[in-house]
Amino acid sequence: MRLAVISDIHGNMPALEAVLADIAARRVDAAYHLGDLVGYGPWPNEVVERIRAEGIAGVAGNYDTTVAHGHPSCGCQHDDARHRALSGESYRWTAAHTSAANRRFLASLPFRLDVRPLGGHMAGPTLILVHGAATLNTVYWREDRSDRFCGKMSGLLRARDGDAIFFGHTHKPWTRGFKGRTLVNTGSVGRPKDGDPRAAYALVRIGTDGGIGVAFRRVPYDTGRAAAAIAASGMPAELGAVLLSGGSL
Repeated sequence: MRLAVISDIHGNMPALEAVLADIAARRVDAAYHLGDLVGYGPWPNEVVERIRAEGIAGVAGNYDTTVAHGHPSCGCQHDDARHRALSGESYRWTAAHTSAANRRFLASLPFRLDVRPLGGHMAGPTLILVHGAATLNTVYWREDRSDRFCGKMSGLLRARDGDAIFFGHTHKPWTRGFKGRTLVNTGSVGRPKDGDPRAAYALVRIGTDGGIGVAFRRVPYDTGRAAAAIAASGMPAELGAVLLSGGSL
């Protein structure tokens, strides 16, 4: 069985289109998303509507929850003052331009989704999907998190031997084996921060024995189109520069 797991599209329609085309070419059995459909990019409604049209199930990211419920900020963390200011401008624009119908859809997304790819009648792994971590979708599960942190989060999620936990939020892809579990950060479709501007997602293979294999796909897309659309929308052009560079201004 082959699955695709995508995250952090962030209103970037050209990136989403490229990734969906790549997924279609892989002939996957199903695709799932880990939230943050909106924010930073100028296509919040188009992205939500495409995800719904494709029937891609998933969970709520921090941006989805805060836009849906009218919070004063996205709950994002930025050490750099300019990135923090840009995040605020992006959030205000997104909140103002996401339709009421799409805000209702974002509000309906669950915090967590469990997938049993081999079916409930067979032994096999559970894929646990969250956006950030087990406690909140604003918590960053970074690659350098301690064993203690990983153990706490795995325990709260009740992950068992052979299970896999998928999350995004940091926009940097990585995978790690941890005490019989597989931890996977899928990276970001629409706003990578690892220095590679190409869209990222995870291609997951589930063997008949329940074994899990993860490969990261990097998909080129028209970053220039996305950057130009950001500037034309009235959001700061610097947000487009982040797309062109793969994470920096």
